[in-house]
Amino acid sequence: MTEFKDVIQKADWKKEKHVPVIDCPDEVPAGQNFDVQVCVGKEVAHPNTTEHHIRWISLYFKPEGAKFPFQVGRFDFTAHGESAEGPNQGPVYTHPCAVTSLKIDKPGVLLAASYCNIHGLWESSRGIKIK
Repeated sequence: MTEFKDVIQKADWKKEKHVPVIDCPDEVPAGQNFDVQVCVGKEVAHPNTTEHHIRWISLYFKPEGAKFPFQVGRFDFTAHGESAEGPNQGPVYTHPCAVTSLKIDKPGVLLAASYCNIHGLWESSRGIKIK
């Protein structure tokens, strides 16, 4: 039987174009809003064509000591150059990058997952502390 843990891939985002990269401060004040950016293709560009693209990124926060993570947001990317004239003839291409603002009261881990229509599921994580 196949489980999610068997199909979610990890890699160094500096060498792999499918890994969601989480950018945010290492430490934040408790209860104050801060921005988190999550992008795919930060160091190695992802093609984002009609045939090969990132469909979505989901971001979660798992507080230290908690059993389960909380979903922060899901970001869908739906413009990949599709057109009635054919593949890659459309007027708009989405870059798989999103920014959200959140606040936390405990340290924990931000977790991101992304989905490539050809290469499947990818994940990354980043610890965050409270000042």
